Amino acid sequence: HVDHGKSTTVGRLLLDTGYIRQEEIDKFRAEAEAKGKATFEFAWVMDDLKEERERGVTIDIAHRRFDTQKYYFTIIDAPGHRDFVKNMITGTSQADAAVLVCSAADGVQEQTREHIFLSRTLGVTQLICAINKMDRQEVKYSEEKFKEVVEELTKLLKNVGFKVAEQVVFVPISAFKDDNINKPSPNTPWYKGPTLLQALDNLKVPEKPTTKPLRLPVQDVYTITGIGTVPVGRVETGTMKIGDKIIFLPSGKSGEVKSIEMHHEQVTEAGPGDNVGFNVRGIDKNDIRRGDVAGPVSHPPTVVESFTANIQVLNHPSVITAGYTPVFHCHTAQVACEFTEL
Repeated sequence: HVDHGKSTTVGRLLLDTGYIRQEEIDKFRAEAEAKGKATFEFAWVMDDLKEERERGVTIDIAHRRFDTQKYYFTIIDAPGHRDFVKNMITGTSQADAAVLVCSAADGVQEQTREHIFLSRTLGVTQLICAINKMDRQEVKYSEEKFKEVVEELTKLLKNVGFKVAEQVVFVPISAFKDDNINKPSPNTPWYKGPTLLQALDNLKVPEKPTTKPLRLPVQDVYTITGIGTVPVGRVETGTMKIGDKIIFLPSGKSGEVKSIEMHHEQVTEAGPGDNVGFNVRGIDKNDIRRGDVAGPVSHPPTVVESFTANIQVLNHPSVITAGYTPVFHCHTAQVACEFTEL
């Protein structure tokens, strides 16, 4: 949810794990104060786009990496703004686990409900609820306030089918004041659970479907001088190696993988969960687009004419009748569809 402190939480995690330096934060702080956005300095680490800094909100989906003692994480900072729900869908559908940031001061908002529902629908089975802004004047690190928000969230989570006891953990934090992020906070002596970083380390790594054929939904396609066409996306199943012959469907174009890059480093192969950019010989930028799925020429992704779906309607403002044309989001694809008969 916007302004509940997601980007600030991410900025704090990156600082506490040594992925950004204090001087970067200080530089952002000076900039933030000059623009009348004081306290936004941590958030700006993730908000790379200039417009986002001006508005103080997260627009596109930003990827940053940080390491703990146990894992290395890729953070997908999914936006909280209403008009960015489609980006949120792409972000969440790439995630193994999610951190829901909810402000203790504001409690559950309409978008919090939507994000919980989307996370569940998109297959997130492990959730950390970071109850943020515990330092705020109206909260003052109160256990009561924390319990109130936890209770409200638990009800919602159960409604959408989360097994709360097994799949969800609640952590009271202040991203801005660094409470319970890296070390237990003296301000919450009543809380005996894990810090946010410990909760992240307690997540279980999903089994990697490496034996299945390669499937990679394309998130974007770039043209890079001196390299050529570079599709970007996350490997869902299988592995991609340099020299592989791959095909993109439904566009039907094929080519050979010349190079693979992950977090700005060249790699020779990528597996499930890896966010990569890769160059394909014989493919032009206009041949493929977001929403195409890459797979081996020998075992191409299947394309269907129709499928049966179970549709759930969330707070739709008006009546849905024949002729209604919503936009469908399917992995990274977005397609307008029409209701012909109801």
